[in-house]
Amino acid sequence: MRIILLIAVSFTYLFANAHIFVYHRFGDDRYPSTNTTLIELEKQFLYFQKNGYEVVPIEKIIEKVKNKKEVPNNWVGLTIDDAYKSFYNNGLELFRKYNYPFTLYVYVEATNRKYKDFMTWDQIKDASLYGSIGLHSFGHKRMTQISKEQVYSDTKKAYDLFSKKLGFEPKTYVHPYGEYNKDVLKELEKFNFDAIFNQNSGSITKESKLNDINRIALVGKVNVKNKLRYKTMNASWEAPVQFPKDGILKNVKARVDTKYKTMKLYITGYGWRDIKVNKGIISENLNIPLKQARTRIILSPDYYTIANKIIIKNKTTKEK
Repeated sequence: MRIILLIAVSFTYLFANAHIFVYHRFGDDRYPSTNTTLIELEKQFLYFQKNGYEVVPIEKIIEKVKNKKEVPNNWVGLTIDDAYKSFYNNGLELFRKYNYPFTLYVYVEATNRKYKDFMTWDQIKDASLYGSIGLHSFGHKRMTQISKEQVYSDTKKAYDLFSKKLGFEPKTYVHPYGEYNKDVLKELEKFNFDAIFNQNSGSITKESKLNDINRIALVGKVNVKNKLRYKTMNASWEAPVQFPKDGILKNVKARVDTKYKTMKLYITGYGWRDIKVNKGIISENLNIPLKQARTRIILSPDYYTIANKIIIKNKTTKEK
């Protein structure tokens, strides 16, 4: 049975905007799409240092959001997914050199089964002296493609092994592949994480949701200055409500601030187009076939002030 579900991320334009970035591999040119060279990493760190940015533990950002307090514009949080060995062997030294805190997210199965590209439990313990450690699932599965029972089982197995091996419970979680839906979030809520992170371009404000906090990928050769320009915009989405059953995106409807007369619309596979705003109402007829099962829709007046949502065509099975 196919259940087509929607993930929406709304942004509030007038609030202060902090940023959280996500890395994967370091100094590992075998995988350029997920690698950050050490030269690029140091360039980014120097940019933070020279331009008044404060790299803070993500726990400080979480606390601000939890208490609905303004998150300083110059705050930056740094996260690393999967616990690849290249972080321990290559990247960690630079984090220590600049005294930059981080949160490392563990793909538990890979570490526990001693896959050669991944950090050992002892290496993760060592890294925990310089940053915090979070959970990145057990089997790194596409959670929207498995049953709710399997989501819970995977998370429970990861949670218990993590706690046993490291001696403390994980407080934060990131989704494998950045993919999730309301059923996945409902299962994750049972573990009382302080925060759950996505991988959507955007910033963090006091209005951000603790179970849906934005992180921007910094992989390959990127312009960190441009990434730091992302701000949030409030939009009330009306359509699409979910991934269309026939795969045809008929229209996009949303309400935005009445000050906007035009807007830019992005759809995965189609790029950007200019659209009109009528008294704060966007109603754009499209009738286009969606090219990807994971489709991102973005509204922006300037490419950097954004509201976005992800719609996912996902297959859910029931346990027998």
